[in-house]
Amino acid sequence: MKTRIALNGNDGSWRIGIGERSRFESYIAFDWSGFDRFIEDHCDQTVFLSLSYELRKVIYPGQEPVSERFPLIAAWVPESFYFIEDDQVVLAEGSNNPENHRLAEACLKPDEQTVEVEWKPRQSKADYLEQIRVLQEQIRLGNLYEINYCQEMVAENVQCETFTGVYHALNDISRAPFSLLYESDDWMIASASPERFLRKTGNRLISQPIKGTARRHNDPVTDEAIRNELQTNLKDRTENVMIVDLVRNDLSRVAAKGSVQVDELFGVYTFPTVHQLISTVSCELKENMPFSEIIKALFPMGSMTGAPKVAAMEWAEKTERFTRGIYSGSMGYIAPNGDFDLNVMIRSLVLDRKQNRLNCGVGGAITILSDPEAEYEECRIKVGRILETIGKCQW
Repeated sequence: MKTRIALNGNDGSWRIGIGERSRFESYIAFDWSGFDRFIEDHCDQTVFLSLSYELRKVIYPGQEPVSERFPLIAAWVPESFYFIEDDQVVLAEGSNNPENHRLAEACLKPDEQTVEVEWKPRQSKADYLEQIRVLQEQIRLGNLYEINYCQEMVAENVQCETFTGVYHALNDISRAPFSLLYESDDWMIASASPERFLRKTGNRLISQPIKGTARRHNDPVTDEAIRNELQTNLKDRTENVMIVDLVRNDLSRVAAKGSVQVDELFGVYTFPTVHQLISTVSCELKENMPFSEIIKALFPMGSMTGAPKVAAMEWAEKTERFTRGIYSGSMGYIAPNGDFDLNVMIRSLVLDRKQNRLNCGVGGAITILSDPEAEYEECRIKVGRILETIGKCQW
């Protein structure tokens, strides 16, 4: 199977890569200079990227590396790169291969193959609630301020030859700005991510962390009341501002002096299934800043760790019942001019084709104000409809 990736902004824009002309990947041992050379050697081409959450163990040494099937980092130049113009698939770079063009066009419409699965939580509700209490005790002791705690939903014995049907079923209900379809010999991913990790435009770098989620309602008046409550809710604003401060600190490591700023604080953005509280933080980059240095300074994104970042990652690993892998990581692209855009890999269905195992991670920020039952319900709000697009879930 040819590697296929399609990034859909749900604004008429698509970036589609078919096949691989060149690839860099790493699993445990990591060569940052080799990674930067790969990016530099292909600076006149579009490069697609995936960053596993487990890359954190390379960036923050002292943690035991995890042997994961999903690479810690992968970067590849597609055989053919396409975009959409006047609703037509247009070759922008690479080989004018009819088969690649067909595969690119196929990304835009669902196939007829359907998947029906039975979702089960990896972790019992009772254990989830107990671990929240453990983490809140650490907050009371001053070891944590906030932590993003996650659980995993799984489905076994799932076999699928293409994920376009799954992707479109998911996208039809979400219309997320950082959605994507990814297929390879080993993996298939359908993502409905609403969150941007990092975008570079010229010398400007922005991050847009999400902290704060509220369900949508069919009644417009009730829906607007829920939206307004989210913007003023003390718990959600507390979660959000703590991560904003963490991102400001991370950006300062690569920023020109005095350039870090908060462009928007507590913005409420509405999606088909949820309202989200999103802030925007930006900076001007120092001169000649390598891509790897930006990643090492900002990854993993604060919205998926908590604060302090290292302590939050350590406590998440102690209490979570799964290895996150690409969930909580990032996928995106680097353009030929050096600009890039990377998402946060949440609200995503990930199929391990070798093990026929489908998973979906979900989590939320835990603070001293968190109610464990409410946190569990928030997980259901975030991914309930996503899971139901292809099956039933035993929460």
